[in-house]
Amino acid sequence: MNDDIPTRDELVVEYLDQLPYPPYPVQEEALLAWFTADQGVLVCAPTGTGKTLIAEAALYEALRIGRRAYYTTPLIALSEQKFTELQQAALRWGFREDDIGLVTGSRRVNPEATVLVVVAEILLNRLLHREQFHFEDVHAVVMDEFHNFADPERGIVWELTLGLLPAHVRLLLLSATVGNAFEFTQWLQRSFERRLELVQGFERRVPLSYRWVGDMLLNELIEQIAEGSEVTRRTPALLFCFNRDECWQVADQLKGKSLLADGQQARLAEELAKYDFTQGAGPKLKQILQRGVGVHHAGVLPKYRRVVEDLFQLKLLSVCVCTETLAAGINLPARSVVMPMLLKGPPGEKKIIDASSAHQIFGRAGRPQFDTEGFVYVLAHEDDVKIARWKEKFDQIPEDTKDPGLLRAKKDLKRKQPTRRSTEQYWNEQQFEKLRTAAPLKLTSRGPIPWRLLAFWLQATPEIEPIRRLINKRLFDGGRAVGAQKQLDQMLLTMWAAGYVTLDPPPPTPQETKAAEVAAAVPVAKISETEKMLREALGKQLPPQAVLKVQETVNAPPAYQALRATPTPDLEKLVQLRSVNPLYGVFLVNQLGIADRNERIQALESVLEMPGSVARHCRVPWPEDFPPGPLATTRLDQELLQMGLASVPQLRRLTSEERDERPDDEEPIRVLNLAEKLRLLFNAQYPDVHSLNTQDLWCVGEVLEFGGNFNKYITSRGLQKHEGVIFRHLLRMIMLLNEVRRIHPPEVSLEDWQAELDEMSRVLTDGCRAVDETSTDKLLEQAPSEEL
Repeated sequence: MNDDIPTRDELVVEYLDQLPYPPYPVQEEALLAWFTADQGVLVCAPTGTGKTLIAEAALYEALRIGRRAYYTTPLIALSEQKFTELQQAALRWGFREDDIGLVTGSRRVNPEATVLVVVAEILLNRLLHREQFHFEDVHAVVMDEFHNFADPERGIVWELTLGLLPAHVRLLLLSATVGNAFEFTQWLQRSFERRLELVQGFERRVPLSYRWVGDMLLNELIEQIAEGSEVTRRTPALLFCFNRDECWQVADQLKGKSLLADGQQARLAEELAKYDFTQGAGPKLKQILQRGVGVHHAGVLPKYRRVVEDLFQLKLLSVCVCTETLAAGINLPARSVVMPMLLKGPPGEKKIIDASSAHQIFGRAGRPQFDTEGFVYVLAHEDDVKIARWKEKFDQIPEDTKDPGLLRAKKDLKRKQPTRRSTEQYWNEQQFEKLRTAAPLKLTSRGPIPWRLLAFWLQATPEIEPIRRLINKRLFDGGRAVGAQKQLDQMLLTMWAAGYVTLDPPPPTPQETKAAEVAAAVPVAKISETEKMLREALGKQLPPQAVLKVQETVNAPPAYQALRATPTPDLEKLVQLRSVNPLYGVFLVNQLGIADRNERIQALESVLEMPGSVARHCRVPWPEDFPPGPLATTRLDQELLQMGLASVPQLRRLTSEERDERPDDEEPIRVLNLAEKLRLLFNAQYPDVHSLNTQDLWCVGEVLEFGGNFNKYITSRGLQKHEGVIFRHLLRMIMLLNEVRRIHPPEVSLEDWQAELDEMSRVLTDGCRAVDETSTDKLLEQAPSEEL
């Protein structure tokens, strides 16, 4: 390559010349905008319009001029996919694979490379710690899937990153179509003085054809679209379901159908022979795969999901039955998308999916490399299909017929008329049309600053004003910025009360707060009486500064606001914990010094959320089979009772004598489990912490009882269809154990604490490796984490 640094004009010509095909209009417009814009470009275009080609232009430029670039994605799986793609692109351009690096929470490959593919949190953390990560040589940042800015939980990561990026770094934002793109660029300019060129595309490279299917059942439709030649058939297809059980049920229906083209069966059998399907859900999945049907969701082990992905990419599967998470994750190229229903949620409470999710799913149809058209099929409920078919038959017999045979047939049909069921929920074509034509999602600020992110920030600088400025600049509707500032103040007070920071100026004492509250309610004319009343109310002499404050107050004084929050040594504990709300994580560790092994497992496992459909199989046994340990009996029960947070019948099983003394008509009271007792105590100590979910689970504990043998546990519980969820749960427990081992309870030495946790981790790791070595080792490659 030429050692001289090329001009942008030369770069755009170079890049366009090496493309294998001419860019279509929105790509060409975006490429020209990128190579001419000073500060960057926002590209909003439908899924499937080739935004990757635009992203690669920015990375090509960075490699050619020898300056750093970041490529961010919202998901680890997507980051790894893009990493592989960009390494291949680098070779095409004449560079080395090692010029592309990957940094996620669990992997570091070529971390000093010119182009780094990272999850979004990594970039934000580096911006917060500029003393460790220099940005002087960073030329560009590409943020893929940028519509995640509106995500309630993680959107703030993208938002804060925008506010912290140095002005010299050029920015390329790639998003699906959004409803307020121009307003968003105006907000960027107004809030951060960053001017981005806006490039919008509204037409897909591969147009979509939509069809409401009201006259066919699912199996019939799938067989129909699988017929014909390679050119005429409308498979491969992604078939989206909204729960894992339904995925298996649908796949079972399809496995008996003829869905493969000539020659596919032999090639498929050859590929399947390369893999071991003998354990867990493997035999069942293999049966389904042999008929050209894949299953892809969180309940499938990662190693089996990789097989499904590979077979689909090789065009050996006609259908992949999947959940909607696939729509926002890795790219499986499909000609068609099939949706058997539009409702999502628990039975009896299902609702029509939101428009943004629907558009994401629809957009998976149509492969730019192979198709001139993508197809979206949405089916009516099977009851409505049966009703429609019945009506067609019934209407074919004239009302005024005199034919005895036809009269008997019509009467017989009338008797067998199908109807909708009261136990079912339904959707219709009008709702489908409304989804199809709905306006795109608007980019807006959502969600608070996470606790760990705030701790990271305060470690970097104790100054609060920069955080307040960013909060004031958030893209809120209405007056939500005021509420966000109050929430920040409350978080700082909570961290101060728990000893994680010292605040300057110090927060007011309870007496000062009470004085201010009383004074705010007193008219100016009665100020002279106020001091006396306050003295009586507080029962003590007021400090002079409080009296002065009262005398100067007419209306309510402004709420307390800290200017600085200086970390104490304990703040580092919050930073160590990312698998759990860090305040709760430290609280748990501090409780576990007197706990026995089972209690420690229960307490830690309770913070690892598990889907309810699986969690009900993994509940903690009843107290008579699983007696409470010393943490519950010698600490929690006493404290909860003294604080009035629980009654005796809630804390332990009553003796037979105690039960006899209770009135016969009194309802029995369920005994609280350990997870519930811990939450009650935590809630009392931290009443303003709400971003937390816990469950009573005994999955890890039972796997350990099986000596870490994953397949024995799965088989004993009949959880083969959910084994991917269990596997991920165990991996998350390993991650949590590795985090909490860095801090220890006051009653236990660090060495003893780490020895016990490390032994649990070893058994779980060995068990997971035996199931899926690749996925387990990816987790264990984790260096000291940069991820927030």
